[in-house]
Amino acid sequence: MCSSDLDVFLLSLVAIFNPSLLAAVTVMLLLPNPKRLMLGYVLGAYTTSITLGLLIVFSLHGSSTETTSKHTISPAEDIVVGLLLLLIAWILRTGRDQPFQERRRIKKEATLQAKREAGKPTESLPLRLLGRGDPKVTFVVGALLSFPGVSYLDALDHIHKLNPGTVPTVLLVIYFCLMQQILLELPLLGYLFAPDRTQATVTRFKDTIARRGRPAAVIGSVAVGMVLIARGVITLL
Repeated sequence: MCSSDLDVFLLSLVAIFNPSLLAAVTVMLLLPNPKRLMLGYVLGAYTTSITLGLLIVFSLHGSSTETTSKHTISPAEDIVVGLLLLLIAWILRTGRDQPFQERRRIKKEATLQAKREAGKPTESLPLRLLGRGDPKVTFVVGALLSFPGVSYLDALDHIHKLNPGTVPTVLLVIYFCLMQQILLELPLLGYLFAPDRTQATVTRFKDTIARRGRPAAVIGSVAVGMVLIARGVITLL
């Protein structure tokens, strides 16, 4: 696997952890007919992300970026990002982010309380729309929430500069879009083929994340950080 391939793969892993998607999946799992709701959402997400992704990556051909280096992330940047990830892991491991999290929690609760007193809705518009339980609505929400983000745009730039050819480019874009929605695709497939087992698995997963989310984040940050630092050092040698 070359450097650009690895970059696309790592960016696809980053794209998986989408707070908006996780919140949407959680809401849909609690509503009646989650299969239909999730199917509507994922079709809307594919429509937006695949269409725009292909338009963007093919529009880059012939542009000034055509002559830039294949290594879009320099070894120094690899090392810096890796060190930042290790710093994040250290902060999470030592709990030094707790004061910030507590201040953020207090501020959020004050904002929610003010909205309640004013009679305003406390949930975001996409979550309120999902709560209606209509697959047509989830299609629209999925399409609106799936416009290319930072990691997707970065991956499209890597795919363009990798220049693998038309068919591989299309497949890489589709692969990235599939990876982006994996938090939705896995329970959707589970509900299609094993609904009872999937519901039990989802419940256990949520309990595990609630108990061990911080250690998992620490391990993930250390692992990715070490890979980036090692790649940067090896490239410099």
